Order: sequence, then C-alpha cells, then structure tokens
Amino acid sequence: MHRYYFDHNATTPVSAEVLEAMLPLLTEDYGNASSIHYFGQAARRRLDEARREVAAMLGAAAEEIVFTSGGTEADNLALLGMAEGGHAITTAVEHPAVLAAAAQCAARTAVRVDGRGVVDPDEIRRALRPDTKVISVMHANNELGVIQPIGEIARIAREAGVAFHSDGVQAAGKTPIDLSGIDLYTISAHKIYGPKGAGALFVRKGTKIAPRSHGGHHEHGLRAGTENVAGAAGLGRAARWVIECGAAEQAREAVLRDRLEQGILDRVRGAHVNGAGAPRTANTTNIRFDGVDSDALLIALDLRGFAVSSGAACSSGATEPSHVLLAIGLTRLQARSSIRFSLGRSNTAEQVDALIDAVADAVAKLRKLAPAYA
Repeated sequence: MHRYYFDHNATTPVSAEVLEAMLPLLTEDYGNASSIHYFGQAARRRLDEARREVAAMLGAAAEEIVFTSGGTEADNLALLGMAEGGHAITTAVEHPAVLAAAAQCAARTAVRVDGRGVVDPDEIRRALRPDTKVISVMHANNELGVIQPIGEIARIAREAGVAFHSDGVQAAGKTPIDLSGIDLYTISAHKIYGPKGAGALFVRKGTKIAPRSHGGHHEHGLRAGTENVAGAAGLGRAARWVIECGAAEQAREAVLRDRLEQGILDRVRGAHVNGAGAPRTANTTNIRFDGVDSDALLIALDLRGFAVSSGAACSSGATEPSHVLLAIGLTRLQARSSIRFSLGRSNTAEQVDALIDAVADAVAKLRKLAPAYA
C-alpha cells in the first residue's frame, strides 16, 4: 500500500540537501564551536555561515539571530525575556508555546479573533496597558493557515513603545516575511525540511531581552549551552533552499491545496472550510465534516495510507477540542469534526486526487455509522 503524507505542518522530512550539509558536522567537523583549536574553529565557521543563511531568509543581520532548540524555546525566550514583571498581550489562537509562556507573566490578555481566525489590530490597541511589555501575535496559524496582519500590529506596538514578537514557525517558507517593525521573530527548522531540535529567534539589534538559561555566554549571552552546530547548519541550509526555491514551491502547493479543497467540497456534502475568506498560507486547509468525528476520519484515512491531522501535533492525545477552532466560534462538536490537511514538497496532483477519493469514501461510510447525521 502506498503511503502519502499530508501533515507537513506537524513536521517535514529532512531534505537531501539539509542532510548533506549536516553530515560532515557529525563526523568530521565535530568540534565545540567555543574551542580555539582547529576542530573548534571549523565548527565556528559553519555556525557563522548558518547564522548568515538564516538571517538572509529573514532579511536580518547575522548578529540578530539567536539559535535555539526549536520554536518552543524561542517563543519562551521572547515572551519571558521581555515581559518579566509586566503585562503580555497575545491572541486566543496562539500556539501553546506562546500561551503557556504568557501564563507565566505577571499579567496577560488573550485577544479574541473573528470567525475566520483573524485578529483585529484595534483589539490589540485596546488591550494595551501602562505595564504592557510585549505583544505576541503569530504570523500564520498552525491549524488554519490564517495569516495575521502583523505589519499593522507592529506599527501599533511601535507607537506604544512596546516590544512586538511574532511566532513565524508556520510562516517561514510558506509566505513572504517582512520584519519591518518586528522586534522578535521565531522560526523552527523541522517545519522547513530541517532537523528537529533546531530553531532560531530573531532579536532586533537594540532590543533588551533577558536570558532564560544561564551557564555560559553562548548566542550573544542569550542562550547558554554548547551550540548544536549540525542542527544550526541544517536550519541554515533549509533557509537557503527557501530563498532559492520557496516562492515557486509556494505557488505549486497553492494550486494543489485549492484542488484538494475544491475537490472535497464538490464531493462531500456538509463540508466547510474553517478560516475561509481569510488570507492563508498556500499549503494549508482545515475542513469540517458535519456529523463525522475527526479522530475516526483520521484513522480511516490512515488505514487507506493518508497521513492527516485532527489538530496541532503538540495537542495530540488531548481530550479537549482545539482551542483555535473554539476561538473562531465553532461548537465543541464542530471542532471535533475538523481535519487539517497540510501539503509539502512530496505531494503531487495524483496524490491529491487519491486523497479526495479516500475522504469522500471514508466520510460516507462513517456517516452511515452515525444515525444522528442528517
């Protein structure tokens, strides 16, 4: 049986070019980048090169890139490094890494979104307080693919003299990035065909941020610990691929996503696109199927060889429905009837057509087992 992967928002496979860039750092240039001998300096050169590659993808300076263990650590560093003793503003649809970090702040406000999943910048403005120290609004949502108006929010933050952080984990490689007015920006390697365990935080020059780990002066004093040079090199090579090929791949995936979305809507009655009408990343669609339990549909599709998701991978196994889907106004039952399809470099039109067939067949069979469906 063929197996096709439609869960690229959860993670992506390490690409051939990334693996090629990482291997020498695991077998030959394995030195500690803080050592002054030949092996250490060889590792340092590769670390510096990776920093330049990530900076180029973001349109930043190399010295503004702080390597981390991934998106979660970068989000925590941004929120807790800026908001200590003060007030943080987020939205109701942020990734748990941001929401949980904000919960550790002295005070926090989670601003609502509309039925498409988009935040109104004026709601951010109204949430400002004298003690607000950081605003954190994701660039693109991991479940819906919805893109937030971060440019406008950045202007509001700048006018108020408040630091602005954006979680760009689901945006990098999927939509253009403009860091104008943004003070902190998070990316993760394994969402762009790099390795797990590697990420970065853009910290605009002049931004005063407190470290969250202690024990060394690594990463401009913001992240203590021996650098994961191989992971950073993998992230850097993945970033270079985005620069060279990202726009073309985004256009290709947009065509496939629209083909998948329209095919399902045409074939399956009672199907609805969550986040429809909002700007979205090219690879993501989240579809609700009336009268169908999403976990049952996920299993049915997996048995047919298709990997999809019923929510964020970080929430897998949770008994509660998606906080993102509840925030856009869905009932608990509707939230439990939604599936996320996220495309990537390996997907083809033939795979999309096969997935449409599988979804139509699985939904029909599951509805026969659910007499409540009308």
